[in-house]
Amino acid sequence: MGHFRRTPRLTLFHSSGYSSAGSVAIVGRPNVGKSALFNRLAGRGISVVHNQPGTTRDCVVAVCYLGKSPFKITDTGGVSMEWNSDFSSETTSAAEAAMKDAELLLFMADAQTGVVPLDKELSKWLHATARRPLILVVNKIDHEGQESMVADFASLGFEFCIGVSAIHGRGITELILLIDRLLSDKTKQAAQTAWKDAPRITVVGRPNVGKSSLINAILEEDRMIVSEVPGTTRDTVDVTCTCRGACYTFCDTAGIRHPSKGKASVEAFSIVRSMKAIEHADLCLLALDAQSGVTSQDKKIAGLIQKACKAVVILLNKWDLVKPQDGQQKFLRELAKETKRDLFFINFAPVVMLSAKTREHVQQIFTVIRKVSQCAACRIGTGELNRLLQDALRKHPPPVRRNRRLKVYYSTQVHSEPCHPFPTPRFLLFVNDPGLLVGTYQTYLIGQIRKHLGFPGLPIELRLQGK
Repeated sequence: MGHFRRTPRLTLFHSSGYSSAGSVAIVGRPNVGKSALFNRLAGRGISVVHNQPGTTRDCVVAVCYLGKSPFKITDTGGVSMEWNSDFSSETTSAAEAAMKDAELLLFMADAQTGVVPLDKELSKWLHATARRPLILVVNKIDHEGQESMVADFASLGFEFCIGVSAIHGRGITELILLIDRLLSDKTKQAAQTAWKDAPRITVVGRPNVGKSSLINAILEEDRMIVSEVPGTTRDTVDVTCTCRGACYTFCDTAGIRHPSKGKASVEAFSIVRSMKAIEHADLCLLALDAQSGVTSQDKKIAGLIQKACKAVVILLNKWDLVKPQDGQQKFLRELAKETKRDLFFINFAPVVMLSAKTREHVQQIFTVIRKVSQCAACRIGTGELNRLLQDALRKHPPPVRRNRRLKVYYSTQVHSEPCHPFPTPRFLLFVNDPGLLVGTYQTYLIGQIRKHLGFPGLPIELRLQGK
């Protein structure tokens, strides 16, 4: 098995003084029901569940709230001792990394197939290397008559063994009680504190633009499976890390492609999951391929971010393949300008040119994220805002609709959500008739606000209230 590298600038969750905080990893051979158990513990469908072995390729993370205190759970890809699969070795490496992070391991087996040679090999390896509590979870004990099948697994030598049905929920309460007993109160409290306020940063983009490579570069570890095959990432994968004292949760999503091209059912589920990830994000990192430029699919994904009214930063990946020998700064400015022109409806998004492969400029992501967060906290005085908008109205009067023209009597900035790390700047305008504001003039007013106040990476919302 491999190892992974540490860096003083950016550390994973357990390297930041949290000591593998309240972390439980689910491991086992492929297709024993790890993702079904993960979804049961998470209380919602996060991992893709399918009868195709190897459906989970990356490690998927969530928080379980079913016990006395929350704890982190990680769903790993099926661990295999055979390397004939396209992704088996990468999946095993990612699973090993998750196990190193965990304080407790759930080793899953399948009651219906009984003990197989791979179960024996994996249990032998875990007993020799784990050095942490192990629970043998025998899955697919769907009714009372099958409980005797658990005894067949006693030969694997686990101190703690419990039979469950992940699909039907049988035995889950007993499993939670056992996990609660084995997890220390100190680490569970640390997990609750560390996860509570971490901004959720979702990396989105079409297939194979380098989303997983970007997160690997951000973490400076090979946590995500990276391949030239489009669609390698099927689950939405959460990884929490700290950088310069700030905690972030990064979410790697499946590549969003045209519906006609997402034919496989597992991929179709993954695409829907990615769209939901955008809705739940605090900030989206839109990953683009600098070589191919902005495509029609990139525009559609950007449209989803705009529709969800999310903060956004554009990442132009593969800088190492396009940068010229001379005049790099000028080329960078021109490429950023062209990208904003193509994505004119989110042209307020900062552009970061980087290379996930060489990790050039990757740390700029955190600089830009902090700037967006700082700008989101800015407020404009009511007097200044009213002067700004009245000046805009005089320079370019609103169009006439139904023989009437829009009048703005008073405006103020609405207080943002106190707990949101990237709150949308919202402005309330008291007008004669909200129906008189046409889309093009609303864009003009937002542009005038942005011209004076900036708000990089943040959508601006105007709310109108009539007499």
